[in-house]
Amino acid sequence: MHLLLVEDDDMLGEAVCDGARQGGWSIDRVGNASAARIALIDHAYAAVLLDLGLPGGQSGLTVLRSMRSRYDPTPVLILTARDQLSERIHGLDAGADDYLVKPFQFDELWARVRSVIRRSQGRVIPVFSRGDVTVDRSRRVVTRAGIEVPLSAHEYRTLLALLERPGHVVTRDQLQDVVYGTASVVESNTIAVFIHQLRRKLGDDLIRTVHGHGYVVGPAPP
Repeated sequence: MHLLLVEDDDMLGEAVCDGARQGGWSIDRVGNASAARIALIDHAYAAVLLDLGLPGGQSGLTVLRSMRSRYDPTPVLILTARDQLSERIHGLDAGADDYLVKPFQFDELWARVRSVIRRSQGRVIPVFSRGDVTVDRSRRVVTRAGIEVPLSAHEYRTLLALLERPGHVVTRDQLQDVVYGTASVVESNTIAVFIHQLRRKLGDDLIRTVHGHGYVVGPAPP
């Protein structure tokens, strides 16, 4: 399983990465919120180990809120020296799955990682279908007429955002926020490119353009 560690302390970061690899996990490590958001957009992780106190003006809560605003269900275990109850409540309310206060025992860390992964795998995650296109969110697999269709991470998130709102027009700005996060700046035609790729791979009739408004899967409201 592939983990992401968001931790700016080099000594602790190296120790956690060494422990993960000894336990049979692969792991990436980044040291700030911006790098974490890029890694989460480009890769699929089994779990995120997230420090709250990060350099650069953005905290771990910023990363967590960005994930949940993009409907990223990846389990998040917060690692922090902040042991006040209010801090824990803020983290859990923002979408964290568990909370571990530094300093911690590594045996407990890996037990908690295994636990949040098990809980995430046990959640009921719906399968979206439209015509002959099916999206299995639990496996992040998209099929057309029973044949798996490979999508990039950005294409997958664009498709999911539309399928989660059948019959509702989703604007380009809304799709951009889901795919990249609200603080990102992207080329003006980027979403149009993803829509073009999805139509090419999944059929021209899946996604309709509502000119001047955005895109919709299924019949648009009058």
